[in-house]
Amino acid sequence: MERLIHGLPVITGPQWSGVHYFCTTRAGGVGVAPHDTLNLGLRADDLPETVQENRRRVRAAVPADPLWLRQIHGAEVLDADDPPSAIDAGTMEFAADASVTSAPGRVLAIMVADCLPVFLTDLDGTVVGAAHAGWRGLAGGVLENTLQQLRAKAPAARGWRAWIGPGIGPDHFEVGDDVRQAFAAGGAQALACFIPRASRPEKWLADLPAL
Repeated sequence: MERLIHGLPVITGPQWSGVHYFCTTRAGGVGVAPHDTLNLGLRADDLPETVQENRRRVRAAVPADPLWLRQIHGAEVLDADDPPSAIDAGTMEFAADASVTSAPGRVLAIMVADCLPVFLTDLDGTVVGAAHAGWRGLAGGVLENTLQQLRAKAPAARGWRAWIGPGIGPDHFEVGDDVRQAFAAGGAQALACFIPRASRPEKWLADLPAL
């Protein structure tokens, strides 16, 4: 569903007790072409002051400063409640593709374009995780790693739920056979998420949400 939070257009899913989550859209920001949208990435060759203004607008919609990550298309998960000392001094961002927390009011953030944003929480909303799930991260186990850390924080959790946010659709994500082979260990169920393109040998359409 679409809604406004402090004037910022966002997309969100089912409203669960104890947690709040959303995905921003291209609207509601500042900038000039080709970044005339709500660009939040410091490494997109955009003007730093423009990115900071867009991040300020996101900050106004949440209860605390978001924990921004330097995403590397991997499976590393950051414990936001006990972050390591190593940090990118230029951007003040940790190198990881997911983060978890059990601290009330702590805000996790990930950035996506075609990749999937995935939000995870226990049924009581005591712990949450946010993951950047592209094909490399999915094949590498970023969601499994995120859930493992969440379980460590809430060993008595009654159960888990997840929201898969907007990303590239299965009719548009063309990949090579190397991507399909990266999921071969998942067996027939994973391989069924790849449809061959008759007009393009060794090219496949991949269904990221299904994967």
